[in-house]
Amino acid sequence: MIDLLKKTLLAGVGAAVITKDKIEGTLDDFVRQGKVNAQDARIMADKIAEQGRKEFDELAGELNTRISGMLDRSSADANARIAALEERVKVLEAKLAEPPTRSGEP
Repeated sequence: MIDLLKKTLLAGVGAAVITKDKIEGTLDDFVRQGKVNAQDARIMADKIAEQGRKEFDELAGELNTRISGMLDRSSADANARIAALEERVKVLEAKLAEPPTRSGEP
């Protein structure tokens, strides 16, 4: 599951890089066509990149919170199972410590 999450995050980073490249390419085309001057294109690219970073950071924080919650729940379940098994072992050890009874003897 952790590997799947890592792959998903890396895919997201890859998508962000591709998007940045496409944005820069599109803005370069606009500059060449005279629709936007180079300074405005750079300002737009910076704003878009900053917005992308903010969204990525928010998503990473939310994902981190969710993963932590899942791990906490999993850990709580494992601790409950371990406690139950320890209790069963105690009961069995107590039974083994009792002297054997001989049923059927007078």
